[in-house]
Amino acid sequence: MSSSDIFIGETLGTAVLILLGGGVCAAVTLKSSKAQGAGWLAIAFGWGFAVMTAVYMTASLSGAHLNPAVTVAIAIKDSDWSNVPVYLAGQLLGAMIGAALVWVAYYGQFRAHLTDDSIVSVPREEGMVDQHAAPNAGPVLGIFSTGPEIRVPWQNLATEIIGTVVLVLAVLTQGLNDGGKGLGPLGALITAFVVVSIGLSLGGPTGYAINPARDLGPRIVHALLPLPNKGGSDWGYAWVPVVGPLVGAVIGGGIYNIVFA
Repeated sequence: MSSSDIFIGETLGTAVLILLGGGVCAAVTLKSSKAQGAGWLAIAFGWGFAVMTAVYMTASLSGAHLNPAVTVAIAIKDSDWSNVPVYLAGQLLGAMIGAALVWVAYYGQFRAHLTDDSIVSVPREEGMVDQHAAPNAGPVLGIFSTGPEIRVPWQNLATEIIGTVVLVLAVLTQGLNDGGKGLGPLGALITAFVVVSIGLSLGGPTGYAINPARDLGPRIVHALLPLPNKGGSDWGYAWVPVVGPLVGAVIGGGIYNIVFA
């Protein structure tokens, strides 16, 4: 794969991932959306199907990493870091494009939601924060990025690390039960269901970023978009969904090399 193919594939794939994943969050959250209130099951499956769609679309171009944690884990597995910067650049750009497209697709719903005086961002009792009502954050931040239900940094970090280890091991071990031949297109479906499983089982505490680009790119877009009454972007928490998945990638890649290689 050439550097241009990798960059284009990761940009396109991550944009589609965030468009569909962020889109389901917008659909469930925003007023005047037909899916408002559909709940956590809709979000978990929406993100899983977003992964499947994006991977099928771009695997032939870049291998469809679509996640810096996956890129780092594969680099550890293969001992090849030469294309990592290109992957990361495409992923961050794609995540920002996808988040901007969510805003375009739901423009009217964003305006209706954020101009309703009845919608107020209010912290819960001390030590507890909703991802749609975090301190200094507007009620739509959770559409763009993740946030903890209970703000305990070490626990939030541990949750992201654990979820990412599961994800990268599932990605790295694909094909081992098939004589090492790989699973081809079936791998995208398996990865999608792994993401659904992580969301249902481990997503409750933090919203399961498990992907630094997925959180950082849209958070930047949230900060830049001209959304009325949006509040801040909760930059005090932003390091957790970046550092946690990257640490998880290193651990997962190390486990693979020790146990499976």
